[in-house]
Amino acid sequence: MAEEEQHQHRHEHTHQYPPGMHPSFLRVLEQKKRVKQKLSGIKHKIGVYSAKGGVGKTTVAINLAYALAKRGYKVGLLDADIDCPNITMFLGIEDKKMEPVLPLKPIAYNGIKIASTAMLVDEMKRPIIWRGPIVTKMLGDFFENTEWGELDYLIADLSPGTSDGPLTIMQVLDLDGFIIVTNPERVSGINSMRSGLMAKRLGVAVLGVVENMSDGKPSKATEETVKTLGTELLGAVGRRKEFAEFTDKGKIHIAEDAVAQKEFDTIIDNLTEHP
Repeated sequence: MAEEEQHQHRHEHTHQYPPGMHPSFLRVLEQKKRVKQKLSGIKHKIGVYSAKGGVGKTTVAINLAYALAKRGYKVGLLDADIDCPNITMFLGIEDKKMEPVLPLKPIAYNGIKIASTAMLVDEMKRPIIWRGPIVTKMLGDFFENTEWGELDYLIADLSPGTSDGPLTIMQVLDLDGFIIVTNPERVSGINSMRSGLMAKRLGVAVLGVVENMSDGKPSKATEETVKTLGTELLGAVGRRKEFAEFTDKGKIHIAEDAVAQKEFDTIIDNLTEHP
């Protein structure tokens, strides 16, 4: 009798999933449904993504968020680069901390809501050394267990490459799409193509490309990236020595540099033409 009950239990467990669907995939779908419901008060969710580090992805994410806020939009900024969070350092707000209890409450700073693991862990004293499942769990908390409230835009600064962080966001967050940040170098263009094609393969739109550290005219590598991904060049951000100083002092580029403001205005104009 006990053996029959065990067989019955295995049979029921097997058939609670659609035929051919692996249980792990079903869990992703269920999480995506929960996240969509939890973030229903956010009109647009945009990922800022790069294939490699050092191309200025975080700088673009921050200035995009503040340029949108300057136009009167309600904006949130998520530092989704879980194990290497830089947004608080770039903004000079390392002392701002979130209470490490759920639901998490983002910190309001200069008119936008910000959440980052750097606000939970002092990574300078205790570096974040987490395996993939913990990174995935932390991202889940930022989506499902964070009080973002009503927003026009949530800008997510992703970790570079094709690791667990970007993959999780592509799978569970109902994004409008990604902005790919690159620079004029050929290697950056090649890697950006790979990352953009991965996003498209997973059904996430590539909204456009931003060339950072630009010399004024888009490089051949950037033009090839745009063409390969079937998207558009949203704009370019020039290479200026003052930017490093702004970052070191926790200053927002568009607030200090009129040319930067115009550059990000162009990016937003091109972006909002295709909501």
